[in-house]
Amino acid sequence: MIDNIIISIVCGVTLAALLILWAYNAYVRPARARSEKQQTEAKAAKELFEKEIETKRKEILLEAKDEAHKIRAQIERENKENRADIQRLERRLAQKEETLDRRLDNLDQKEKTIVSREEEAKAIREELENLARQEREKLQQVSGMTADQAKEMLLHAVERESEREAAKIIREYEERAKDEGDRKARDIVTMAIQRCAVDQAAETTVSVVPLPGDDMKGRIIGREGRNIRAFETLTGVDLIIDDTPEAVVISGFDPVRREVARLALSNLILDGRIHPGRIEEMIVKAQAEIENKMKEAADQAVFETGVTGLDPEGLKLLGRLKYRTSYGQNVLDHSIEVSHLAGAMAAELGVNVPLAKRAGLLHDIGKAVDFEVEGPHAVIGMDLLKKFHEPSEVVHAAGAHHNDVEPHSIEAVLVLSADAISASRPGARRETLETYVKRLTKLEAIADSFDGVEKTYAVQAGREIRVMVRPTEIDDLAAVKLARDTAKRIEEEMEYPGQIKVTVIRETRAVDYAK
Repeated sequence: MIDNIIISIVCGVTLAALLILWAYNAYVRPARARSEKQQTEAKAAKELFEKEIETKRKEILLEAKDEAHKIRAQIERENKENRADIQRLERRLAQKEETLDRRLDNLDQKEKTIVSREEEAKAIREELENLARQEREKLQQVSGMTADQAKEMLLHAVERESEREAAKIIREYEERAKDEGDRKARDIVTMAIQRCAVDQAAETTVSVVPLPGDDMKGRIIGREGRNIRAFETLTGVDLIIDDTPEAVVISGFDPVRREVARLALSNLILDGRIHPGRIEEMIVKAQAEIENKMKEAADQAVFETGVTGLDPEGLKLLGRLKYRTSYGQNVLDHSIEVSHLAGAMAAELGVNVPLAKRAGLLHDIGKAVDFEVEGPHAVIGMDLLKKFHEPSEVVHAAGAHHNDVEPHSIEAVLVLSADAISASRPGARRETLETYVKRLTKLEAIADSFDGVEKTYAVQAGREIRVMVRPTEIDDLAAVKLARDTAKRIEEEMEYPGQIKVTVIRETRAVDYAK
């Protein structure tokens, strides 16, 4: 039993030893061999790397030495060039110093020469002054006048002669300028009118609405007059229904309201349904239609004249002129015509054409509200244009086109002239020559009827009347009263558009005769 155990142990130990030996030969020895091989290879690689590093170090050192040699050579070359430049500059400075020294020597010599000459000139001047003083004393003794008196006499003589010559030259130039100016002005005005060959601007204001029959008058009046009252209240005009067959007359001071009333009444007659509700509806539609027409008319006027940048409110007022007439002449067409005329004349004179056309288009804008605001339409237009932030030149030209303010620019005078041309050309206005003359004669007759009046002149197409009085009969206070009384008589006895300016002139002259 024990022997078996011992044998088993021995066998086990032997087997274990065999296993250990096999494992050593199979794993440990090859691993150790590989490790030794790797160590050998690493050592060889290390030696190779150290050799390469040494080689690179030597190459870098060589390159650094070469570069240092190049830099040293370049620095030496630059230093050599700089030394050469410095030497050149030193030579130039030395030459300049020599030149300056020579110039200083020359200046010293010249200064000495000048000083000596000044002394000589001073001596000569003193000698001449002595001689001149002696001559003046001799002249004063001979003439019996002092030097100041002789100088004054000579100056007076020269002044009188110069005044005569200057007056002669001025008179010649004035006559020549007047002749040339008249001829040039005629040419410019004629050319402007030819270029602005517009259609006749006269237009009849419609204030009568035709009716299909007299029975329509009763429907317009309505039960107990409710229709006509509603119409008049909403439009602000008066309907005159009289014995005129098949016609209704519309009366109102506002041309836009009158046109709204005419259009609304015409639509009501065509529609046939006339009652307060329908009347209000038609009037609202007519107002909208008239507003559109005025806007279209203003846009067309701006397009035709080339005027841009108008204030929207100013554009609306410009459109209102479509329904405003003056002696039968449509004011909007008249404004367009004045704009073209003023622009054409400005182009011929070489002045501001856009400014002249703008002022011409807007010169009568005060007529859009002159029935609502007191005062002449030119002054009203000035206030409106200031409110619309128009240029001061345009404002002035609008106010000066009837001489309500004195024109002080060429464009203002051109607008004034263009306005007169447009209003006075044949066919522009429907006022006949006979009516025009009667109106001016009536103005002069009213002024002549007062005591102390010597002569009366109606000017500016009847917009102003100038009354010349006898100064011995009318004093300053009476002249003020005469102007007020004359204006009151004109208001009471005449009908006229706009306003009429009354100017009383009292002149005192003192006359005597030398015998």
